[in-house]
Parts: sequence; C-alpha cells; structure tokens
Amino acid sequence: MNINIKYLIFTLVLLTIEIFIAVFVHDQFIRPFFGDFLAVIFVYGGLCIFFQNSTKIATISLIIAYCIEILQYFKFIEITGLIKYKVLAILIGNSFSWFDILAYTLGFLFILVIENFEILKLFLKLQFETSKK
Repeated sequence: MNINIKYLIFTLVLLTIEIFIAVFVHDQFIRPFFGDFLAVIFVYGGLCIFFQNSTKIATISLIIAYCIEILQYFKFIEITGLIKYKVLAILIGNSFSWFDILAYTLGFLFILVIENFEILKLFLKLQFETSKK
C-alpha cells in the first residue's frame, strides 16, 4: 500500500485548522458551519492518503459524515456514556442539525469540483471552442 504524501500533508493541515476552530473559534458561522464543511474534506483527505482519490472516496466521506450526524440525532454519545470523554464528545458531537447536513453536502460538492477541476476546465474549453465555430 502506497502512502500519498500530498494528501498526508493536506490532511494534517486540515486537522490543524479543525483543532484551531474547535479550541479558539466560538462564533455562529465558522465553528458550526465551516468546521463541518471542512470535516468532510478532512475525512476525504485522510482516506486519500491510502486510497486513490475518486468520487467513490468522496461519497464514502459524505456517508461517514451523515452517519455521525445520525448518531447525534439518536444521542449516541449520551446513551453510551462516551460523553465523559471530551475528545470523543468533540469528534462525534452531540446535537443534530440540518445545517450540518448542508455543510457536509457542500463540502462533498467542493471535493467533486476541486478534484475534477481539470476535467471541468477541459469541458468548458471544449464548449467555448465549439460555440465559436
């Protein structure tokens, strides 16, 4: 199994940003929304360290985020008593929100756009050249 150094560095940078947000940012947008947006990208980057990046990996990242949100809906961390472990409480969270689902979905779409940017540029170039003829 090969390790993708580019994604390892990318994921470590995202982890640092996520920790910074969790510890120091206490606002109404960056922590609750942008942090969740980045969470899907973080999971994707983490998976891409070991697996080739693809739409399938992006989809798995989104499903993981949705599953965590579902666990929050059913108060999993409280029911299991894991809430006493601060790191797990932060990672899993304890409150369901449709805005979190939206943030995860937007993060997923961002991954698709960025990872397919070369394809998108080629498509737009072809469209532009076709329309000129």
